[in-house]
This record gives sequence, C-alpha cells and structure tokens, in this order.
Amino acid sequence: MHLRRTVIHCRNPLLSRITSLLLNPRRIPFSSSTPPKPPTTTTTEWTDDIDYLDESGSLLFSGKGVRPLDPSIDGPAVPDSAAASKIAETVNRWRWGPDMESRLDNLHFPPKPSHVHRALLHIDDLDSSMGLFRWARRQDWYSPSADTYSFLFDKMDREGDYDGVQYLFDELIDDNDTRPFPVSASNRAVRSLVRAGRLEVSFCCFKKMHEKFGVESLEAKTLNSLIELFLNRGLHYKAFEIYEAMEASKISLEAEVYELMIPCLAKSGRLDAALKMFDEMKMRGVRPSLAVFTSMVDSLGKAGRLDASKRVYDEMGVHGYRPSVVMFASLIESFVKAGKLDSAMRVWDEMKSSGFRPNFALCTLVVESHAKSGKLERAMSIFSEMEKAGFLPTPSTYSCLLEMHASTGQVDSAMKIYNSMMGLGLKPGLNTYTSLLMVLANKKLIDVAAKVLLEMSSIGYPVDIYASDVLMVYIKDGSVDLALRWLRFMGSSGIRTNNFIIRQLFESCMKSGLYESAKPLLVTYVNSSGNVDLVLYTSILAHLVRCQEENSERHIMSILGATKHKAHFFMCGLFTGPERRNKPVLTFVREFFQGIDHEAEEGPARYFVNVLLNYLVLMGQLNRARCVWKVAYENKLFPKAIVFDEHIAWSLDVRNLSVGAALIAVVHTLHRFRKRMLYYGVVPRRIKLVTGSTLKVVVAEMLSSVDSPFEVSKVVLRSPGDSVLEWFKKPIVQQFLLNEIPSRGVCSCTSLMCSSQALCLR
Repeated sequence: MHLRRTVIHCRNPLLSRITSLLLNPRRIPFSSSTPPKPPTTTTTEWTDDIDYLDESGSLLFSGKGVRPLDPSIDGPAVPDSAAASKIAETVNRWRWGPDMESRLDNLHFPPKPSHVHRALLHIDDLDSSMGLFRWARRQDWYSPSADTYSFLFDKMDREGDYDGVQYLFDELIDDNDTRPFPVSASNRAVRSLVRAGRLEVSFCCFKKMHEKFGVESLEAKTLNSLIELFLNRGLHYKAFEIYEAMEASKISLEAEVYELMIPCLAKSGRLDAALKMFDEMKMRGVRPSLAVFTSMVDSLGKAGRLDASKRVYDEMGVHGYRPSVVMFASLIESFVKAGKLDSAMRVWDEMKSSGFRPNFALCTLVVESHAKSGKLERAMSIFSEMEKAGFLPTPSTYSCLLEMHASTGQVDSAMKIYNSMMGLGLKPGLNTYTSLLMVLANKKLIDVAAKVLLEMSSIGYPVDIYASDVLMVYIKDGSVDLALRWLRFMGSSGIRTNNFIIRQLFESCMKSGLYESAKPLLVTYVNSSGNVDLVLYTSILAHLVRCQEENSERHIMSILGATKHKAHFFMCGLFTGPERRNKPVLTFVREFFQGIDHEAEEGPARYFVNVLLNYLVLMGQLNRARCVWKVAYENKLFPKAIVFDEHIAWSLDVRNLSVGAALIAVVHTLHRFRKRMLYYGVVPRRIKLVTGSTLKVVVAEMLSSVDSPFEVSKVVLRSPGDSVLEWFKKPIVQQFLLNEIPSRGVCSCTSLMCSSQALCLR
C-alpha cells in the first residue's frame, strides 16, 4: 500500500500550527514537551506524511502528526505574567463552576504551577480562588507549593472560613506521602485554628502532625500558641501533653507560656515539673512574675513541702518583689497545718512589720492552732489582738479556747470565756458544754455545773445524757455524797437518768455503808423495770455477811426484801422449819437450783453459793450449808473441786471458794473419803487438800482441832492414805465429820471468818 503525503501551505507559521491541530482527530495537550498519550481504544493513527510549508514554499516540517512548536519559527512563548493575568481574568470573569473550568481547559498556552500561584494573588474572591485551586489539583502537571498552601490558609483565616482551613489541612496531610511536607503552611493552619478558638480541631491537627511527621514538623510558635489556648480554657491535661512533646524535642517555651504553665503545673500537683520549669525559666533569663512566685509558694506549702516553699519565698525578695497579703496568708496557713507554729509566727511577725493586717480567717486559724497545741498563753494573746482589731471571734474559736482550758483544768479561764460567749449571744456547741461540765464535775463545783446545765437546757439542748455523765464522774470518783446531791438536783429539775447509773450509784452507796440512801435507789431501780439479777442480790448478801452492826443488818435485810428476787424467797424458806416448808432441806435446795439456768448463770450461781455458804457458816447452819454444797456439786458448779485418781491420789481443790464454802467442802469431802475407805476398802497412796495461800491457815486450824495427820506446805495440806485411814477410825473424827464439831473448833473458825475482809471470792 502506498502512503499518501499531504502538503499544507501556511503563510503564517502560527497558522500552520493551528491547522495541524485541526487535522488531529484527537485532543492533544498544549505542552510541546509532553508527547501525546496513546489512545485507550483502537483509533486511526496518522498514516500520511505531512509537509508544513511557509509562504515562500519552503519546507518547515515533514512528518506524521502535529508539528512541534518551535520558538525560532513560531515566535516567542506567552510570558508568565501574561499567562497568570489571563488565568486570573478567566477566573474573575467566570467565577467557579463548569464554565470556568471549560475556559481553563481551552487556554491557548500551556499553564504552569507558577502561573496558578501568581493568578491566585490577583483573585479576591475566596470561592473563585478555591475553584482555581481545585481545577489545578486535577491536572497532571500541577503540584501545589508550600507558598500556595500558606496563601490559601491566610486567606481563609482572614475570611473566617475555618472549616475550609480544616478541610484543606486534612488534604495536605493525606496527600503528602511522597512529596516534601510543607511545614510552615501546616503550622500556619494550626495557628489559624488556635486563633479561632477551635480546641478539639486544633488539638486533632496537632496529633496528626505529631503522629505522622514527628514533633519536628511543629514549630515552637505553634506549640506555644496551643499550650496557651488550652491553659486559658482550663484544659490543663492537653496542655501538659503538648508540653511533653516539646520537652522531648527540647523546644523552649515562650515567656508568656511560662507564666501560664508553671501555675497550672503547681496547682495540678505536678510540683517537680513546676520546679524544673521554674528553674529553666530563670536559666533562660526570663524573670518570673509575682503570680508565678505566689502560685509556687502556695502550692508547695499546701503539699507540705515547706522547705521548698520557703526557698521560693526567700528568692522572691532577691528578684525585688514584695510579698502580697495572699502569699503571707498562704505561707502561714501551710506552717500552721504542718504544726510548725514557730515558723508560722515568724512569718506572722514579718507580715505585720510589712504593714499588712491579718484577716479574720487567718487570726482564727492561728488562735485555734495554738490552743489545740496547748500554747494557751500565745493563743489568748492573739485572741486579745483579734478582739482589739474589731474582729468578732466565731463560736468555734471560743469553743476551741474553752475546751482547751477545760482540758487543762483551768476552770476560771474556761468560765471567763464561757461568760463572754453568753454575753455576746453566741451559742456554745455540745462538745463545748461537755468539756465545761466535765471540768466542773472533776473540780467538784456542783453548783456551777448545775447552773451551766440549766443554761444548756434553756438553749434547747437535751441534757439527760450530759447530766448522767456528770453523775458518773462523781460515782467513779467515789464522791457518793456529791453523786446523791446531783441526783436530787436532777430529780428536782425533771432530768431523768438510766437504770445502769442508778445501779452503779446503789452499789457505791452499799460499798460506802450508806444503806439508808441505797434502799430508795433500789426501789427506784425495781420500779423502773430494772433487772435485779442474781449477781446484784448476791452482792447485797455479801454486804450482810460483812456487816457487824445490828442496825445496818436491819437495813440490809430490808434492801434484800426490796429486790423481790427469787433467791430471797429461797433464803427465807431455807431458814424456816420443815413444818412450814413441807419438805426436807435437801429437796428444797435441789428445787431452787433446778430453776437456775446453769448455762447462762453458771458464774452468778457459783458466786451465790460461795456467799451463801459464808452466811450459813456464820449463822451456825452447818447442816443447811452441807446440803447447799452437796447440791452445788451435783449440779457441777465446781466440777474440778474433787478428783479421784484410783489408788494413787485423792484431792480436793478449794482455792476458788470462799472461807465458809471451803470449810464446808473440806468437812463434806472428808466424810465422803471416809465412807469410801472404810466401807469399800479403797485406800489411796495420799490425800491432798489444795487450799492456796489464803485459805491454808483457816483449813489447817480447823483440822488441827481434831488432831488431823495432814501436813501443811506452801499451798497444800497432804497426808498418806494409811495415816488418814487410821485417823478416820477415831470416834472424835466421826463426830466431827457428822457435823458434831467440838465447840472450840466452831469458835475458832467463826472468829477467823469474822476477821477476814474478803469472805466472797470468785
């Protein structure tokens, strides 16, 4: 096949260029340096050779396709300024949209990135500028520069289009995977968002740059502006995060940021970081402001780092600052709360010498702290200064002073403060009244205590508990007369007490021998549904055992009757004859002990048996005493008293018994040993009577009256079994063990019991 040759005659070289383009069946870019792209589908390629001729017929170009642009033939290219002006003119005329983009696509010259940037400088409308930028971004030949981004960010900032700033910033971050990252432009965008107060957006932009490009991509000015923004908005934790990034890259803070950052670090408790930044600030030659010194002194003092706080305070004077009243107050408060009152008073004196007057709260704090630490003289001195300055002390200050004077027993000073409070119409608290009443009770100023209690009642406080507390003070102190007098005052004033205190006072009266005063207390106790238990009844019976006056015995017997306890009816039945009792003594005793709950009242029952046996022995009722001991042993009230160890040893332990119980136990147990040895023929190697040091003399003297073979050691009476067997065979021993005790034995034992002051042993 023969190829055809087409000849084009062009009088004008430029015309020939246009003609060649018209002959091209597909669109070709205007760039002479860019070769045409191959068609994506099967198209008809140039098959003819084309000759381009000038007006004189000379050959300009011969070849297939479009003739390339030759400046030597076609004339000079379009200047950059003219191209930029043409682009700007097109954009300003057609604004943005398809029409503008169509005109830009058909420019008669190949545009460059520099043309776009210069055109943007001549476009006033933001939307038109962004339309041109978006069109250029879609072109293969365009790559935006950092200056272009900076210009657009500044323009959006002036127009207030911060959503556009955020959108363009995201494009900048996402599209810079291969090309160099425009650091200045991105920092300009972040600062623009910071100026707009976009907290979350600006922080998000910071995080993106930090995570993708590192902290080196962030300028110091940007980081400082971010920190200042978050500190001013109270978001300290985000500011600290940014600061940590700065610290890692060794970027310094600006002076204004130091002024904000140090107080925030100090107040948030990061004192070490605050001190480090404080020292760094001074090393850079930045002079800390008074606000920085004040925050450091206050925060360090409240954290208990008093040495560091005092060091910063002293350093402030070196920088020529005069401490403010707030700083003085903060430092004094820190020393006071730490218990360093001497240091606090030095600052206090320095504060007054500087011409500052302590405020009401500071005076109150210093007075109360000195009072609580026991420095009452200094506290009263400051308290007097406080009153002279016109400050009216609070009830808590009065109460603190009053309570501390009361705790140290200074009654006069405490009453003076109390009267001052009442004169000013201030209402003391319950703790204050309690402290005052206690010191008055301890000093036995019963009339003054009664006056204070009535004033307390008139204010509206419940006084029953506090009056009872005063009564307990007198009872525990053993001042029974004052306790009875105070109880009469309580009754006349309509103030009631509880049964526990009534019982305590009753027992105190019994111990003091005030039986006439004790009976009305017991009657009151019983009428108030007080529980007269076996312990209380036994304690009254013990007083009867110890009593040696007939008149007192009558009172005690009357008190026993007033208890209305079942043990008293048992006592009365025990001393009556069998014709009125209608039953033997042993049966009567067994019935009484069967009515006792041994699980709940085992200890009280044992106590009752000890005292009762004392009383029965003193009254000469030995048979009845042996019945009581027998029943008590049957009910296992003394389970370890008697021990039978077959043929080795038999023993009786009476260490936990009273004198009367021990004597009855010895006689009754020896009688059992005699029957076992004589009738059953069982003879142990030895027999022991474990008496202890208290009962040893009484038991030994009783047995010596019948010539017993028992030898006395430290705490035990012991004898061989054979010797005891021979002793049991004597008629006098049989009479002795059958309660036919010789008269001199009875007299000696009774005299020993009467002389003993501790007949009731637990």
